[in-house]
Amino acid sequence: MDLSVIIVNHNTKKLTEQTVSSVAATTRGVDYEIIIVDNSSDKSEVYPADDGRVKLIPNVENKGFGHACNVGANIAIGRYILFLNSDTIMHKGSLKKCIDYMDKHVDTGCLGIKTTLKNGDFDHGCKRGFPTPFNSLCYVLKLHKLFPRSKKFGGYTLSYLSIDETNEVDSVSGAFMLIPKQVLGRVGLFDESIFMYGEDIDLCYRIKKAGYRVVYFAEASMTHLKGQSGLHTKDAAVIKHFHRGIKRFYDMYYKDKYNIFVTLLMHGAINLRCALALAVSGIRRR
Repeated sequence: MDLSVIIVNHNTKKLTEQTVSSVAATTRGVDYEIIIVDNSSDKSEVYPADDGRVKLIPNVENKGFGHACNVGANIAIGRYILFLNSDTIMHKGSLKKCIDYMDKHVDTGCLGIKTTLKNGDFDHGCKRGFPTPFNSLCYVLKLHKLFPRSKKFGGYTLSYLSIDETNEVDSVSGAFMLIPKQVLGRVGLFDESIFMYGEDIDLCYRIKKAGYRVVYFAEASMTHLKGQSGLHTKDAAVIKHFHRGIKRFYDMYYKDKYNIFVTLLMHGAINLRCALALAVSGIRRR
């Protein structure tokens, strides 16, 4: 089998059904399976067990996005594993183009695709640099917007790379990560100590460290319905998980490379950003 598509459903039944339908409607010439790992706490949002298009895995305990993806990956039989968000809509022929590209470029360990939001804007999360202290500082100061063609100041958003050209990048979005099964066998699956957010950057880091390329593939595309699931729901727990994921990534890969003052600055900036996000959302910290 060419491809195993793994989708985590967490109280998003209608969105997940839409994603499954979009995969079926836009994919030809690819032998694939769809695996849904259901993390729903709301029983009315559990994915229907009678959908013959999918293999459904009811997850008894929600241990996070990465854990659910790993549950699906462990039973997948495809040559390639696609981790796909439940709030995405695939565009015609995209998965076939991706498989063809990966077959021709065997040094590619992870592939992301051109992603647009519902309003047509580009979703910059689909091609990113690693959040080093300097890249993070430039991003916070919005230097990438002042100097959009600068490699130095656009290190995190990669704003200097055309969204219409395929390029090697540091990281792609967990909303769409296409990875050869053999690569996952070598570098491991998602880090389950990260409940959600940051696990995609961590996996991309390990893939690149193992000598593979991470690629932003501009010839395939999808729509990402941000705002209907994940961080943009303005849920306090989700916001906290997001910032904990960023902090954990820094501690795992950069803490030992910088002095204590840089670490204190990074932790302080992350904590402040979290507090501001909670305040803007009208949520009190607990």
